[in-house]
Amino acid sequence: MRSFQTSTSPKFPSFLTVFFLFLSTSYAHNFLLRGSSLSVEDDSDILVSPDKTFSCGFYGMGQNAYWFSIWFTNSKDRTVVWMANRDRPANGRGSRVSLRGDGAMVLYDVDGSIIWETNTTSTDARMAELLDTGNLVIKGPGGEILWQSFDSPTDTLLPNQLFTKSTKLIARLHGGSYASGYFNFFFDNDNVLRLKYDGPDISSIYWPIPYLKMFENGRTNYNGSRIAVYDEMGHFVSSDWFQFIASDMGLLRIRRRLTMDHDGNLRLYSLNNDTGLWVISWEALTQLCTVHGVCGRNAICVNTPEPKCSCPPGYEITEPGNWNKGCKPLFNETLFQSQQVKFVELPHVDYFGFDLNFIESISLDSCMKLCVGDYRCKAFNYKLTGERRCYTKSELFNGYQSPSFEGKIYLKLPVTVETSQLAILNGTDPICQSDELETMIGSPSMYNINTKRMRWVYLYSFASAIGFIELLFVVSGWWFLFRKHGVPALVEDGYQVLSNRFRRFTYAELKKATNNFKEELGRGGSGTVYKGILTDERVVAVKRLENMYQGEDVFWAEVSTIGKINHMNLVRMWGFCSEGKHRLLVYELMENQSLDKHLFSPKFLEWKDRFEVALGTAKGLAYLHQECLEWIIHCDVKPGNILLDSEFEPKIADFGLAKLSQRGSDSSVFSRIRGTKGYMAPEWATNLPITAKVDVYSYGVVILELVKGIPLSNWGIEGGEEHESDLTRFVRMVKSKIQCGEDSWIEEIVDPRLNGQFSRNQATTIVQLGISCVEEDRNKRPTMDLAIQALLECQD
Repeated sequence: MRSFQTSTSPKFPSFLTVFFLFLSTSYAHNFLLRGSSLSVEDDSDILVSPDKTFSCGFYGMGQNAYWFSIWFTNSKDRTVVWMANRDRPANGRGSRVSLRGDGAMVLYDVDGSIIWETNTTSTDARMAELLDTGNLVIKGPGGEILWQSFDSPTDTLLPNQLFTKSTKLIARLHGGSYASGYFNFFFDNDNVLRLKYDGPDISSIYWPIPYLKMFENGRTNYNGSRIAVYDEMGHFVSSDWFQFIASDMGLLRIRRRLTMDHDGNLRLYSLNNDTGLWVISWEALTQLCTVHGVCGRNAICVNTPEPKCSCPPGYEITEPGNWNKGCKPLFNETLFQSQQVKFVELPHVDYFGFDLNFIESISLDSCMKLCVGDYRCKAFNYKLTGERRCYTKSELFNGYQSPSFEGKIYLKLPVTVETSQLAILNGTDPICQSDELETMIGSPSMYNINTKRMRWVYLYSFASAIGFIELLFVVSGWWFLFRKHGVPALVEDGYQVLSNRFRRFTYAELKKATNNFKEELGRGGSGTVYKGILTDERVVAVKRLENMYQGEDVFWAEVSTIGKINHMNLVRMWGFCSEGKHRLLVYELMENQSLDKHLFSPKFLEWKDRFEVALGTAKGLAYLHQECLEWIIHCDVKPGNILLDSEFEPKIADFGLAKLSQRGSDSSVFSRIRGTKGYMAPEWATNLPITAKVDVYSYGVVILELVKGIPLSNWGIEGGEEHESDLTRFVRMVKSKIQCGEDSWIEEIVDPRLNGQFSRNQATTIVQLGISCVEEDRNKRPTMDLAIQALLECQD
């Protein structure tokens, strides 16, 4: 559901509006009839189970992301138990879910595209109904269930919901995101329930204890049913002999949920009806450091007793605040093997898995020599208890420190790396985004407030109204006083700059700032860009737009929305000018200009910068497509619109011009073709509706050019007519080399100016991603979120 917002009229104070909206929810239905819809724009457009335990509708998070979901009505944070579109949120404007006439329940995005649908097409479905169990079902004329949400759980299992071989629970990515994460609860192929970390680098089982035999873990694989369930009392049973009971089992009328949490633990929760908070009544793991992948590559998890992540000697955190990325070495790994090495002792530490060798009855010195002589060895584990055992390690994953572990890890490092011979691990919290973040991002709904709390809402609303009236008197007096004494309008403008850094400029100001538009920085289809210096000494880029003749009010409304968009990979807009026929935009100035000036010139980019451009551009486009307040399709993604700052970080420019160009059209489609030839998706020529997939196509061309180092957007000439683009020939050639199994195909196509100094894995990923992005069928192109995921998985 959308976060609660309303604009009240003078006749109805805000607290009365809240009161009437709150009362209206009590008349919500638990069913949706065939041919009916639920809209994202109507907060009261929800289904509520007959006993009011569960609600179903659009669940909002952040500014403009919504999911069709089921949640606990009376829990304090409206805990979600199921989502239809967890990895592809819907737009906050115009999206809807409908039970169509053909029997399918369909979730539509704002552009009419289908995000999700049930497999009930061509059935005689009569209604969708939310049951007291939390199960959303589609029923036929005789009441038979044609489809149910219980068959496709997300991260939560409810009482009496069967868990089978065809279902799994997938944790959220982190506490501030509903996207699919890396931890899974599922029935394995041997019929045993397991927990697994399935991340971008490794896949590893960590529960039940992986090094014990099946019967030692109290399980059996002698079953073919693969089924598990728990009841309202909190008793869980499974066909592999695993079972547990809740600590509060036997107490009546307790709402429960079994959730695969984003920290990798499986927990049973019980709801406290008085506080609306959840209490843990069972959990699979008592020590989180036994969860694999919790701290990332090379890192070590330390129980203190709460889990903390730490980097071993010779390593540092890859991305501060994000332990998923683990630790990176402080030395050059490619030169490591030619250097003298030493070993640093880490007591009670182990890295699970990735054993190169396992040898018993061997001395510490012999084990050390074994690691020194193997270029693949990064460390070795040595146990003195019982048989002296040596394990050499090819990779350092799943690191943990525990007093109960009687062995030691000996870390292999260059002698030049300064370390103490006995390291002390001081970690930080691996869960950098807690569940509390969710509450702060998504405004709490009025539907969750109990009667006692509502009294305080009324009281605070009344007090706020009185305070607001007083504030109006003060501000009015301040404004009158300053106007009366002739204070310049610049005082007001200065206040606006301080408050949000976005303002309206006069044409005279910008003419003076650019020295009468003297220094031209670039020229494009939408206008010319000039260098300017504002009165506060900020150096800016001023774009004079062409063919923009909207009225000032319309232009102001559109530009002010674009001005509120802020992302590290988008060029920041500082303001605008709209006077008469003049339409100008004021942007931050990028020191290293546009990507094409570095990619297609003698001063070419190194591979590291090219990869960061590919990743940063993908992040910026994903923000525009899915996360910002007004979802925006760029429509002209090309190297000339990707600017580079002083650190060569990419920032997308001109991301709002398509929106300005189409304003005033009577239809929702674009009124004219926009873009640059060679980067334009086929949809422009076939009159298909324009969606975000046109940007995906253009992005694909750009990243292929990043690898090749030359423009692929040119068109060949044959017989005086355009024949075939360089892009088409390039894609056909690459596909042919891959199909023929050529091992060196990537080396043959990468920019020769790099002299082989590039990551083969990253280049291969980018080329394969680029080819998928330029598919003629837009449905085969990935979203920008998927593009980011592919690039992150091969990031060094």
